Amino acid sequence: MIRQIESKSIQDIFSTPIVQQTSFWGNVKKEFGIEALALNFKARKDDLIIDKLNGLLFNQSGNGYIQTDILILIQNIGYNKTIAYIPYGPETEPLDELSGEFLESLSEQIIPFLPNNCIAIRYDLAWESLWSNDPDYYSENGEWLGPPETRIQELRVNMSTNNWNLQKAPSNILPSNTILLNLKKGENDLLNSMKSKTRYNIKLSQKRGVEVKICSIEQLDIWYDLYTQTAIRNNFHLHPIEYFRVILEEKCKQDESMLVFLLIAFYNNTPLASMFLTLSANRATYLYGASSSENRNLMATYAIQWKAISLAREYGCEIYDMFGVSPTFSDNHPMYGLMRFKSGFGGDIHHSLGCWDYPIDHREYDLFKAMEINNQSYHQV
Repeated sequence: MIRQIESKSIQDIFSTPIVQQTSFWGNVKKEFGIEALALNFKARKDDLIIDKLNGLLFNQSGNGYIQTDILILIQNIGYNKTIAYIPYGPETEPLDELSGEFLESLSEQIIPFLPNNCIAIRYDLAWESLWSNDPDYYSENGEWLGPPETRIQELRVNMSTNNWNLQKAPSNILPSNTILLNLKKGENDLLNSMKSKTRYNIKLSQKRGVEVKICSIEQLDIWYDLYTQTAIRNNFHLHPIEYFRVILEEKCKQDESMLVFLLIAFYNNTPLASMFLTLSANRATYLYGASSSENRNLMATYAIQWKAISLAREYGCEIYDMFGVSPTFSDNHPMYGLMRFKSGFGGDIHHSLGCWDYPIDHREYDLFKAMEINNQSYHQV
């Protein structure tokens, strides 16, 4: 199923809509001491779903195979142990019934490229959930109920494997649910597909004089002040300001296939909202967002989203990824507020498989997993 794995330079990673699988992302992480690896591999064309999510055309390698690649981050977990973390990868998606066989085949061939102290491979899969199109997992009013219990998930995924070694991770790292907007629609069609309240708030922000500007690294302190307010208000993990400085510095080294914009919404020179927007291949991603605790009646968050959507269309993107919502509209979920806000812009909800582990050192992995379960918390990365 998988063949001819070979290492290559991070700089030679193929262009992709998945920002977390770009050379840009690998270089950002390397700046913070995280080792990054890039591997080429070939996958059997008949086993894959092409164009299901990204509209990608992979390199044809002959003999019924497609050549693609993955970015792997070697993350230190303490006690001189590491895990091989693959953020939103591999992006090459197999047929549903072959998901486990694909991951097993890939994992066994990845292992020789990993450090001796690596205890597991963790796939943070953006692949569509195997249960997202199953009517048995929807309520009477059409709301997705989420995947089944872990035991049932693992049974289905491992059904096609030889080793039955794939385990559902205790929690997901990157968002496993998002909303995708179709930017191939015209401006009026995009507006008409939004909820009426969202359209109203966009117009209200414009009427009240909110202005959204494309800013530079010189305005990073403005972003960080808003970001800090948002982290305190919503109790999520706070990155240091240097993390965002590296993002803006690294984007200057990229070619036109990868762009990063820092947008800030102002009212009378007072910053009210800000966001990082990435454009990679055919996709725009709302990567990080922040807003002031003051003047929320000016609807600056709506103004900045509309600016980002318009900017993405201007650069030819076909998909706008809202990057993270709750799996359902339950107000008990910590990301419910994001679901309520982002779903107002229209689009389709995408439920992914989330994090899956392939243990290498089972004893050490079991200890690590137990530690993770005891220390679960809500955070953004």
